[in-house]
Amino acid sequence: MKQRHFILHKPYGYLSQFKYELKRNKKLLGELFDFPSGTMAIGRLDEDSEGLLLITTDGKVSDFICSSKVDKEYYVQVDGIVTEEAISTLKNGVEIGFEGTKYTTKPCHAFIVTTLPDFGVRAKKIRDERHGPTSWISITINEGKFRQVRKMTAAVGLPTLRLVRVRIGNLLLSDLKAGQVLEVPEFTIQ
Repeated sequence: MKQRHFILHKPYGYLSQFKYELKRNKKLLGELFDFPSGTMAIGRLDEDSEGLLLITTDGKVSDFICSSKVDKEYYVQVDGIVTEEAISTLKNGVEIGFEGTKYTTKPCHAFIVTTLPDFGVRAKKIRDERHGPTSWISITINEGKFRQVRKMTAAVGLPTLRLVRVRIGNLLLSDLKAGQVLEVPEFTIQ
């Protein structure tokens, strides 16, 4: 059987899975495209997160992409104005909670985003501008603890308002619009 691979811009409000047994009113990836049987998401983006998600029928490729050998870059809209001090702290690793214990994240690449790609309007409004300023950070990590990026920004006093994964290895979200799916011959990740 020939393996099939897809790049998806996961919209806000969808679970990164194809079956969900607990609540029936959840939006699932299978509603976006007629994926073949045996399809799986590589890695996860939680229901409130958006952006690049890789889909495949090949479980072997999933292990490599989820490993610490592959960088994942996120653009994060945060509540407040990002300072160079916050960026420096993020780069050096911050303490977050993980599975009931304290964990210090590995050093990462982070910078203030000054030119933002057009992600389009999110399905659910983030908040009213009257509640104060927001800003954007790019954070690149190669680990993937549960809600790690959200916990990292909170640790430096900048709660996450919107999170969009823009890159996995050398694969980019580019101008793929929310909900769009692109079939590719294979994933060549560097």
